[in-house]
Amino acid sequence: MALRIHALSVGRVFGLQKPTFTYLRGWGETMDCPLIMFVIQGGEHPIVVDTGADPVRAAEVHHIRMEQRPDETPTAALASVGIDPADVRQVVNTHLHWDHSSNNDLFPNADVLIQRAELDFAREPVTWHRRNFEVFDDLPASWRKAEERVRPVDGRLRIADGVTLVPLPGHTPGSQGVLVETASGPHLIAGDCIYTYENWEGDDTVAHIPVGIYTDLIAYEQSLRAIEELDCVIIPGHDLRVLERGVFE
Repeated sequence: MALRIHALSVGRVFGLQKPTFTYLRGWGETMDCPLIMFVIQGGEHPIVVDTGADPVRAAEVHHIRMEQRPDETPTAALASVGIDPADVRQVVNTHLHWDHSSNNDLFPNADVLIQRAELDFAREPVTWHRRNFEVFDDLPASWRKAEERVRPVDGRLRIADGVTLVPLPGHTPGSQGVLVETASGPHLIAGDCIYTYENWEGDDTVAHIPVGIYTDLIAYEQSLRAIEELDCVIIPGHDLRVLERGVFE
C-alpha cells in the first residue's frame, strides 16, 4: 500500500502577531494559527508527526487563546482516520515547542524520535526561548511526560520504508522535517521551518521568508536551501490550506 499523509486539526490559536510568522514583515497585523497533527499511513504501522498543544496550558501558562472542539482532541482526530494511539509505534516531534509536543504521552507504545541537538537545547535553552520550551522552575515541560520513551537521533535517518527524518535547524537547533515517499512523489512535512506557504513562496524581494522565531538565521538559510535540493511537495506546519486539502498521497 502506498504511503499517504493525513493532516488532522487539533485546534487553533488566535491573535498571534504576523511578524512571528514572517520575518520582519506584517507589522501591526495579527493571524490565527491552526494546530496540525500529521499521520503517515500505509506502512507497517502508523507514524504520528507532532502531537499538538494542551488548551489548558495554552491559556494558563502561555496566555494564548486556544480553541479545540471535541472532535479535535488528539484521540478523536486519530479515531477519524481509524487510528488507536496504542497502535502507534513511532512519534516524531519536528521540534519541542509546546504546541508540537504536548501530547506525546498519549502514545504508550511509541518511541518518540527527536534530534539530539533539540533535546540538548530544550533542556537548557537560552533565556528568550525558555517559554516556548516550557522551561519553568515550578512546572515540567509537557514533552517530559513521555521522556522515558524519547529516542534521540542524530542527523538524517530513515525510520521506515519511505519515511526519512531530515535535519532542518534554524527555527530551533534540532528542528527536523519528515520526508515521505508517496505514490505521487516525495512530500516534506516541514514543521516550523515553514509555518505557511507564504514562507516558502517568498515575495518580490526574497525566494523564501523565514519565520519570525528562530535561534540561528545562518543555519535557517542553509535548511531552506537543503529543502530546495529535495525537489518535493512542501507541507507547512501551520497553514489552513493544509487542513483544507486533508490528505497528501
